[in-house]
Amino acid sequence: MKAINRLHINDADFDERLEGLLAWESVSDDEVAATVAKIINDVRVQGDSALVELTNQLDHRQLQSADQLELSQTQLQEAFERVPSESAQALRTAADRITAFHQRQVSESWRYEDQDGTVLGQRVTAIEKVGLYVPGGKAAYPSSVLMNALPAKVAGVEQLIMVVPAPAGELDDLVLAAAWVAQVDRVFTVGGAQAVAALAYGTSLVPAVDKIVGPGNIYVATAKRAVFGKVGIDMIAGPSEICVVCDGKTDARWIAADLFSQAEHDEQAQAILICDDGGYIDEVERAMHKLIEDMPRSNIIEASMRDRGCAIQVDSMDQAVQLVNRIAPEHLELSVAEPDALLPEIRHAGAIFMGRYTAEALGDYCAGPNHVLPTSGTARFSSPLGVYDFQKRSSLIGCSAKGASVLGKTASILARGEGLVAHAVSAEARFES
Repeated sequence: MKAINRLHINDADFDERLEGLLAWESVSDDEVAATVAKIINDVRVQGDSALVELTNQLDHRQLQSADQLELSQTQLQEAFERVPSESAQALRTAADRITAFHQRQVSESWRYEDQDGTVLGQRVTAIEKVGLYVPGGKAAYPSSVLMNALPAKVAGVEQLIMVVPAPAGELDDLVLAAAWVAQVDRVFTVGGAQAVAALAYGTSLVPAVDKIVGPGNIYVATAKRAVFGKVGIDMIAGPSEICVVCDGKTDARWIAADLFSQAEHDEQAQAILICDDGGYIDEVERAMHKLIEDMPRSNIIEASMRDRGCAIQVDSMDQAVQLVNRIAPEHLELSVAEPDALLPEIRHAGAIFMGRYTAEALGDYCAGPNHVLPTSGTARFSSPLGVYDFQKRSSLIGCSAKGASVLGKTASILARGEGLVAHAVSAEARFES
């Protein structure tokens, strides 16, 4: 492994180098966009026949009819029964913790009555149908199933439809077992842009949904962006990120492993260490050189650290916090003696891991909070996936006769000021005589 990128906050070219490392463009190229547009149109026009044709072509399958795409609840249960007992228990434990955390996020309807007898309020209801995209084939992400499905279930979503590709007919039992544990309603073995199109527009087999969530490759992300407006989407996610702020007192081997835990996702993932001790950064780098030898995904880690990773030396923890807010990382570890002392000044981070013993990996799987987080600086204005993403709010307004007269006078004045006479007349018609 080559030396990691080293930056010092006082370097003359610090801003330029940091911006270069942080830069990431999520927009797909014209060729991908054109391919996705054609796939979406084919599914809209041809429905199930296009799904079968595209799945056979792109996933190397030999389907004869669309109904072969759907898995039964019995098949999900059988997959759960096939996984090792410790894996089944881990799924149950993670699901219980994720559910318990998200139950605290549920919003309730409310109303009040003002002095004129007008009733005002907000009615909270769950989204009716949600589509969940899950990567498939050799990629096994049961945690993604739990993190996306369970908040939807807690919110009260009536029907949760999961799509997962099965290249060459290959499916992962852990993913299907997670769907069983999360009580996913229907599962279809279709992936790519064609799966997104089916969820957005519906086919004879696949129900049209109201919102699509879940991660995928560039074709899936491009398709989600293309169908946004017809349906809601969670976000356009970028590569995984971790930023570790350390005071130089945590075991350097722990920090090396924490950085690698995100770097191993893919070559564009980003791992950043911020520390006020240059000697400690040297220790972490030595630990990384040793640890890389034991990493099965060493090639990916090395590419990630070479192209987008770095260690930044600062003069103080105040500067470290300022950098965190500038980076707005997906995952932030505060590996310091008193993390609560830094917390009030941190404004932008998807998830914050407090203290030396809190590895980011715990949040990925079983701590409880959601691991679907804003990336690429979008933590400045976005939040983790939660129950609130599966609930919607309707405003309630109910006027008494007196309230209609009182409010109507104000509305009439403002409406006529805007030149909208019909608005004014509508309000004036209900004035008390």
